[in-house]
This record gives sequence, C-alpha cells and structure tokens, in this order.
Amino acid sequence: MTDDNTRRRLKEVALFLSRYAASLLACGATTIRVEKNVERMAGAYATTAEVTIFPLHIMMTVWDSEHNHSYTNSERISGSGIDFALNTALSTLSWRIADRRLPLPVAMRMFGRLMGRPRLNAQLVLLLVGLANASFCRLFGGDAVAMLIVFVATVDGFYMKNKLRSMRCDIRIATVVAACFSAVIACSGFVFGWGDTPDVALATSVLYLVPGIPYINAVSDMIHGHYICSVCRFITAFILTACLALGLCLAIILMDIQFF
Repeated sequence: MTDDNTRRRLKEVALFLSRYAASLLACGATTIRVEKNVERMAGAYATTAEVTIFPLHIMMTVWDSEHNHSYTNSERISGSGIDFALNTALSTLSWRIADRRLPLPVAMRMFGRLMGRPRLNAQLVLLLVGLANASFCRLFGGDAVAMLIVFVATVDGFYMKNKLRSMRCDIRIATVVAACFSAVIACSGFVFGWGDTPDVALATSVLYLVPGIPYINAVSDMIHGHYICSVCRFITAFILTACLALGLCLAIILMDIQFF
C-alpha cells in the first residue's frame, strides 16, 4: 500500500474512531470503556489508536502497523444526555467489528444507523421515572399517600426539565426549576394535611435529579488514572446537586414550610 493510501485509510479510521468515542462518552460511558472499545476496533483494522480524553473533546491519533504514519483528529463531545441503550449498542458494535473484522464502510453505516435510532418513548420514560422515585419514597418510609404525591411531583418536574432542555435552557437552570416545581407539589402533604409522612414525600420528590452517573463515572475515572475527567465530572455533579438543593430550598421558602 502506498503512503497516500495509508494516510487516507488512517484518516478514515481516525474519523470513525473519534466520532465513535465522542458518542460513547456522551451517552454515559466511562473513559476506560471508551479506551478498551477503541483499542479493540483499531486492532481489527491493523492500526494502533491513542485516545486522549478531555472534558469536552476527544483527541484521537491512529498509527499504521509499522508506526510510520499517523493521523490525528479532534472531536467535540456533544451533550446528548445519558442513553444506556445506545451505550450498550455501541459496545456491541465494537465487539462485532473485532470478531467479524467488518470492513470500515460497513462499520460506519452500522454506526450511523445506531446514532439515528430513536430513543425510548418519552411517555414510557416519564412513567418509569415517576414509579422509580415513588419507590424511593417507600424505601425511606413513606406511606401510600406520600408515594402518590412523589409520583405526581416527579412526573411533572421531569416533564418540566425535559421541556426546558428542549428549549436549549441551561442544564443548571433547568435543574433548579424542576427541583423547585417538584418540591412545591410535594409540599401539598404539609399544606392539605395529606398522609402521615409528608416530610418523606418532600425529601424524596427531587431524588430523580441526583446526578448519579457523573458521580459513579468520576470515581471510575479516578481509579483508572483519568484525573482531569474525574475532577471535571465530579465538579459537574456537585454543581447539579447544589442546583437541586437550591430548588428544594426555594420551594420550602415559597410554601413557608416549618420543620422545627
């Protein structure tokens, strides 16, 4: 293969791997998973990939088998949100490429189809999030009335957050508004005297906003030596937690709830 053909092939592989890595990170994968998947696919194309992961960008360098030529590409990580179904599908794609030695054009078409696939039904996700948060309420000792209040508060708050995000509202502002909205609804137990555990309903009404995945990924990144990404994810998660707390406090002040 001539040098020009080698460089052209390296460019194609680097573009594919960098887009793949950026998409995998955007949907909630850890850095170690991205590294392993990229390494697996690069080996299938007789190349070596060196991936550098920053908080907002991916830097991908692909070398040929003799380590004589390389191509480097930078790809921005989009804020598409957590998507475990896409996360699993992209990881499965990496194994198919490695096991079946899929040609690069075929792999790129499969990747394009995965990225164009619609997400889970929004109404179904809304229902499941509401049920999950109501279960948290029960776990912390809430009664049936408190669970119902938390379910309604969660569904309304989660819908509000998604609506604000679809309008390109900043995630921090959306979190404050959603937390305040859910907490105001959850205060109905205090206002109208519904149920025996209105305090549990209020406390658990905003748990669906806790950024658990960023916290978990931050610990994973720290364990595997990706300290920049780890610190960035931890700070992001901490800020969102502070926004959640701010929204809850605003609701308590607005509704004049007295705990003591």
